Amino acid sequence: MKILILDDYQDVVRHLDCFARLHGHDTRVLTAPAAGVGQLAVRLRDAEALVLTRERTRITEGLLARLPKLRLISQTGKVGPHIDIDACTRRGVAVAEGAGYSPATAEFTWLLILAAMRRLPAYVANLYAGAWQQSVPPPPDWPLAGLGVALAGKTLGVWSYGKIGALVAGYGRAFGMRVLVHGSEQARARAEADGYAATARREEVFEQADVLTLHLRLADGTRGCVTAQDLARMRRTALFVNTSRAELVAPGSWSTRCSAVVPGWPLSTSTNASRCATSHC
Repeated sequence: MKILILDDYQDVVRHLDCFARLHGHDTRVLTAPAAGVGQLAVRLRDAEALVLTRERTRITEGLLARLPKLRLISQTGKVGPHIDIDACTRRGVAVAEGAGYSPATAEFTWLLILAAMRRLPAYVANLYAGAWQQSVPPPPDWPLAGLGVALAGKTLGVWSYGKIGALVAGYGRAFGMRVLVHGSEQARARAEADGYAATARREEVFEQADVLTLHLRLADGTRGCVTAQDLARMRRTALFVNTSRAELVAPGSWSTRCSAVVPGWPLSTSTNASRCATSHC
């Protein structure tokens, strides 16, 4: 079988133990994204099976029409809206999905939280500059610079309480944080059963959280669910972490929030935009 593994940017799949299972098949790993649908169709035209990495390639009706030999799509993790399941069904292409590995995302989320709250990137930069003993003085318009702060005693807001959200909530509890969960009625019930506070009001979690982390799946009902009004409710020193999907945040919300935090702040350069976004993501 001719198998193509797509979008392995870090070129790690060939080094996994499970890769040996494909021995005997004509397997090729693609480590760079295609420039467009045309180039992608040329790359995949002889493929009988595709292995997708996350949601990096969209499988549409138009693309499938140009892949006559395709019979199977295997998705690492759960299948999302990037695959047109109806089109696959009409063309006889089977779609399989994996289970994912929740601890990886949860641990990465916690790494970001600790790095941001403890100002680790700034201290690392100082270390490389030979100023390891110095902190970054906080300018008046940027309260998240300067000395790092402790998590103990602060409020961790968790939006959605699935496998990943539950793990992150547990990390917060271990660090002495007050955990406040927002989500569906079922999610809130599970959180309360585990001993956490829960709220049905999204306004409450945005207003109270010192750290707010998203753990929602991207779907029609969640796309753009975080609005500029939500972000405006956050404290000036609050941290917003999104290790789910960028599309959960409504377009334009960040520029609106950044302008509110630092009036007149120019967002035309990547440096300034990054400085603004770092306070909340």
